[in-house]
Amino acid sequence: MTSMPHAFIRDLGDVGYVEGVYSLVNPQIGTTRQGKPFLKCLLRDASGEIAARKWTFEESALAALTSAGFAFVRGNVQRYQNQRQLIVEQIEPTEVSDEQILDLLPTTKHDIPAMFAELSTILGSLRHPGMKALMQEFLANESLMERFRRAPAATSLHHAYIGGLLEHTLQLVKVADSILPLYPGLNRDIVIAGLFLHDLGKTMELSWDRGFSYTAEGNLLGHTVQGLLVLRSLAGKVRAAGHDLPAPALLVLQHIVLSHHGQLEFGATKIPATPEAIFVHHLDNLDAKTHIALAQCDRASIEGGIEPGLEFTERIWSLDTRLYRPDPLQG
Repeated sequence: MTSMPHAFIRDLGDVGYVEGVYSLVNPQIGTTRQGKPFLKCLLRDASGEIAARKWTFEESALAALTSAGFAFVRGNVQRYQNQRQLIVEQIEPTEVSDEQILDLLPTTKHDIPAMFAELSTILGSLRHPGMKALMQEFLANESLMERFRRAPAATSLHHAYIGGLLEHTLQLVKVADSILPLYPGLNRDIVIAGLFLHDLGKTMELSWDRGFSYTAEGNLLGHTVQGLLVLRSLAGKVRAAGHDLPAPALLVLQHIVLSHHGQLEFGATKIPATPEAIFVHHLDNLDAKTHIALAQCDRASIEGGIEPGLEFTERIWSLDTRLYRPDPLQG
C-alpha cells in the first residue's frame, strides 16, 4: 500500500496545520451547547498523544472509525486550557501496514526479550516444586507468552504501550523481591506468582492490532475472570503431570487475581483477604499510579524551566487531583 503522510505528535507545535495517520483512542460522540453531535477522541502515535475534536460530525460515521482503529486526519493544533488539542477538519478511517504500526503505537523503551528473560529467571527461583512447575507451565505456553510480551497493560492509563504489561509485571516482581525481606511473614512464592498472574488476563482482554482497544471477551468478561480461567486450566495440567500443587495455594492465587484491584468499585471481585493479596494489591497500585503521575508531569519537557501558570497539570481523574509538575530540587 502507498505510505501516507505522518507528522509525529511530539513534533507538533502549539499551533499549526497537521496532516497524518494516527491511532484513534476512545472515539466518542459528545454534544455541543447547541445540542449538535461532535467527535471527541485522542490521537496517538509512537511519540505521544493529543486530544482531538471535530465539531461537525455525523454520528453514523463513528462505527467505521471505531472499527478501523486508525484514521487519516487533517486539522489545526490550538491551545485550550494550557493544553494542545487538534481541531479536526477531515477524518477518514484507513488501513495501515505493519511498518506504519511501528510508528503509530507506542512501545516500551526497554528490550522486550531481555525483560522476559529476567522475569523468567525470577519465576524460576520459586522454591516450592509445584509452584515452580506452575510457572514453567505458563512460560512454556508460547502463544500466551507471545501475547504477554507484546500486550499493553491498559488502553490509555498506565503502561499503555506495546510491551507495557511485561514491563509493569517485571517492575512489580523486582520491587517485591527488594522489600520482601522486610516482611518475613509473607510467602515469597505466593507473592511472586501472584504478581506474575494478576494481570495476565489482559493478554485476552486487550487488542493492539488496530490500536489499543478491548476484545469482545474483554468487554464481556474482563481480565480478572479470563486470568482465573487460564490459571485453572494450566494448574489442571500441572496436577495431571503429577506435580504437587496444594489446593490452598491455588485457591490463594485465584483470590489474588480476583482481588488485586482492591475495592469492589474499582473492579475487584473480592476484597483482598490474605497478607499476600494485600501486598500484591498495594504494590500494583503503587506502580500504576506512580507511572501515571510521572507521565503526566513529563518533567523532561520542563527541564529548561516552566512558564508561570503551567506548574500544575489539569485534574487527572485516575488520581483525583492536579499534580505539581516541577522537581523542586532541579533548576
